[in-house]
Amino acid sequence: MLKSAAYQALFLASCCLFLTACNKDIIFDKTIKIPDASWSYDNPLPFEFEVSDTTKTYQILLEVEHAGDFGFQNCYVQITTKFPNGEVKKQPVSLELAAQSGIWTGKCSGNDCNLEIPLQAKAKFKQPGKHSIIVEQFMRVNPLLGIKAISLKIKQLVK
Repeated sequence: MLKSAAYQALFLASCCLFLTACNKDIIFDKTIKIPDASWSYDNPLPFEFEVSDTTKTYQILLEVEHAGDFGFQNCYVQITTKFPNGEVKKQPVSLELAAQSGIWTGKCSGNDCNLEIPLQAKAKFKQPGKHSIIVEQFMRVNPLLGIKAISLKIKQLVK
């Protein structure tokens, strides 16, 4: 009986170690909830992170949590990137949430849908230091109803 408990404890410890080891490639993961799922122009979502290793390659992902009754197939956002040297780049991006058929492409449960969208599959950061990515609602309606949260994840790609 004692051996069985020891094996169970060892198994649980191994599982915990395995699960945390799987996420060590994620260097940044932050979620910003949008109050009342009502995203207005004056509510930009800022994400700040540090990059220390400019020799590595990264994947930048945006996760969108939206209502199952969201009224659009896609969601336009403006992505502003601020680099450590002060350089700023802006780019409008269409986040495709549904197929042409109208079926949501993310995972849906009840009235919640989640979709992870790659922004950059193989990103290189040229400068070490603090970087900032700001995501702004860029649709023709204000406020935009049905977007519940936006998450930014940055994963270090392992060779």
